[in-house]
Amino acid sequence: MEWQDQGVLLNVRRHGESAAIIEVFTEHHGRHAGLVRGGGSRKTAALLQAGTQLSLTWRARLEDQLGTFSVELKYSRSAMLLSERPKLYAFNALSAMLTRYLPEREPEQDLYYSCMDLLSRFENNENWQHKFCLFELELLGALGYGIDLSECAVSGQTYDLTYVSPKSGRAVGREAAKGYEDRLLVYPAFLQSSEFREITGSEFQDALKLSGYFFEKWIPTRQPRLPEARQRFLEQVQR
Repeated sequence: MEWQDQGVLLNVRRHGESAAIIEVFTEHHGRHAGLVRGGGSRKTAALLQAGTQLSLTWRARLEDQLGTFSVELKYSRSAMLLSERPKLYAFNALSAMLTRYLPEREPEQDLYYSCMDLLSRFENNENWQHKFCLFELELLGALGYGIDLSECAVSGQTYDLTYVSPKSGRAVGREAAKGYEDRLLVYPAFLQSSEFREITGSEFQDALKLSGYFFEKWIPTRQPRLPEARQRFLEQVQR
């Protein structure tokens, strides 16, 4: 079997003396792992940097085998990520979330294009914090655990939504939330905007806590806590 695709490199681990196993998020084949022969060599290791955009050819005798990748560089983001610590933390969190939660080998084209938009915003420094928060909510939705933030769960109103119920995952209006604020999750206003904008540190924290809560509560995994890289990213934002 053989296919060709493109994708962003999520992570790399050495395999034996000279090979490496990589995981990529691809346009047409979802999250996919494969062996890169010679991936442990100095020349190839320089190519296999997290965040790099690759052209990929995957080959295997049977569909369910690990298979091997032949890779070619399309675009490198490593210099940009390594030069800006917040973006490096953000990419590490993104990679960890996709690796932890996204089922392997299931196409997620819309999510892939959204991921590419986020990475483009990293490079252009274009409201990437806003997009990161939206992407996590999109990932929840793609996994079948989307939260309903369109109207107040109590009154049905579609305006002045300020909180989210931790039980139902539905929005709650300001009036309906009175007296219960300490039991609810903050619903940052920027998540309700149709336009991207710069967000404050506190807005960023609130949005990350909101999506993170439902990843931990609703998605069944062997490790209920968020990936360490995602937790470190929130700590970095809080500083």
